[in-house]
Amino acid sequence: MKKNNRFDVFIYLLIIANIIAMILESHQFIKKRFGEIFNIFELISILIFTLEYFYRIFLSYQKAKWNGIKSYIFSFFGIIDFISILPFYIKQFVLIDGRFFRILRLFRLTRIFKLGRESKSLKLFIKAISAVQNELKFTFFLSLLCILFSASAIYFLENEAQPEVFSSITASFWWATVSLATVGYGDVVPVTAWGKIFAGFISLIGIGIVAVPTGIISASFVEEIHHFRKKR
Repeated sequence: MKKNNRFDVFIYLLIIANIIAMILESHQFIKKRFGEIFNIFELISILIFTLEYFYRIFLSYQKAKWNGIKSYIFSFFGIIDFISILPFYIKQFVLIDGRFFRILRLFRLTRIFKLGRESKSLKLFIKAISAVQNELKFTFFLSLLCILFSASAIYFLENEAQPEVFSSITASFWWATVSLATVGYGDVVPVTAWGKIFAGFISLIGIGIVAVPTGIISASFVEEIHHFRKKR
């Protein structure tokens, strides 16, 4: 086995160990007993992942000088490598709310994406998304407009009947988002006749909003698979 392959296997095993540690650490009785061990393991992991990040920058420089570095840093896996170590250093050098740091710790989960560094399927999927990024940007912008319109409309329709629930357009964003996503938790619902009619209309539109980007990505992914098989 080549040295690079051994290094990659070691990194993969370390990533899996980190994910397992994060899951175990969420149990308070385990964290109380082995909290110090978890902290030491996290510190060692961060140091290794940091060295790996700069090692890959060095390899990129050897391949294509500064263009190689730029290509790696702004690539999907370059961003993942950076995000996976960022929260640790933010905590060390920036004074932030502890609750915010707990949210940042979730970014440790991005390390699992590093497992797909050599995955051809993942590379094809990333290539497929890149090929339709303009279409996805448009659908995302359209989705934001629909959410804004829905939140504004439901506010004016329901504010008088439910002033504590639809107290503002901002507060109505939650209802608009879950309705357009066709999730419908049912925690916030319209009670007026016009509000219910509008909610039904929005739910139908939401099906299309969810289906359009899904269809775009699926079609692009299938196209990339066909191109890949032709090359083989």
